[in-house]
Amino acid sequence: MSFTVAIDGPAAAGKGTISRAVAAHFGMQHLDTGLLYRAVGARVDAGEDAVTAARTLTPNDLARSDLRTPAAAAAASRIATRPEVREALVEFQRSFARLPQGAVLDGRDICTVICPDAEVKLYVTASPEIRAERRYAELVEKGLDVTRQSVLEDVLARDARDMGRADAPLVAAPDATVLDTSSMSIAQAVAAAIDAVTRVKTPGA
Repeated sequence: MSFTVAIDGPAAAGKGTISRAVAAHFGMQHLDTGLLYRAVGARVDAGEDAVTAARTLTPNDLARSDLRTPAAAAAASRIATRPEVREALVEFQRSFARLPQGAVLDGRDICTVICPDAEVKLYVTASPEIRAERRYAELVEKGLDVTRQSVLEDVLARDARDMGRADAPLVAAPDATVLDTSSMSIAQAVAAAIDAVTRVKTPGA
């Protein structure tokens, strides 16, 4: 019997780390849906039509080594505002969500659009300043030449695009559990998410 954990939230809130940990803990499959948009964005930047790229996405596209760069993130945020691109990727995500072994999906509209009937919904967030500092540390560790100010500006710009788009804007679902990780360690955030899933998956545990 399938079991879906849907996780939404803004950039660098920790939802990717939390999602992977939750999937590993419960033996579920994990999909970072942001990679779908990054992969489409990368193909668009290479000259392809966005809708065609979305409809013909392959596992190899998701395995590209350049999908975690700021350029890929910016491209993803741009093309994610296009309803026809989002529509082309919906079925892929919904099919993944109902894998027999269970699935954890993280993104921007998983709880509200892709999996509104998910057994567990989490909205992972943190203040823009905290998220920017986390992203800055991550990029510096990768050897990229960035400044704290430029990273903060990028985070704020992505928030504005994601939350302000007409189609499926980023917002916490009314029935989602909000997890603010601003003052949490990774271990604390993961533990809180696992606890939220356990309460539904194993009532009374």
